[in-house]
Amino acid sequence: MRLVIRWLIAALALFLASWIVPGIQVAPNAWWIYAVVAVILGLVNALVRPLLKLLSCGLIILTLGLFTLVINGLTLWLSSSIAVNWFHVGFYVRGFWPAFWGALIVSIATVIMSALLKDKEA
Repeated sequence: MRLVIRWLIAALALFLASWIVPGIQVAPNAWWIYAVVAVILGLVNALVRPLLKLLSCGLIILTLGLFTLVINGLTLWLSSSIAVNWFHVGFYVRGFWPAFWGALIVSIATVIMSALLKDKEA
């Protein structure tokens, strides 16, 4: 059940990011796209993100952790690319800066929604 809730939270956070950031575009009237991209983003975060963090640990330490924001943007951009090119899902991220800001919004929204749900569960 927790996995489904986390998946829905990620999908809602992606919706929020696409609504706020002008460089993130989604095909109209396709709510299922957010669910598919949430799964892809989860897989990219589970498989690719640890490798990126390992390879860039020097930069992460040098920037006191701020380079993690760049890694988050790259994983969102990669997830969009995988969604569009491999699965033909209409979730477009038009460059690094929209990916960066979108990933920041997704991270903040996920933390807030998870905290709100955690308080109600306890």
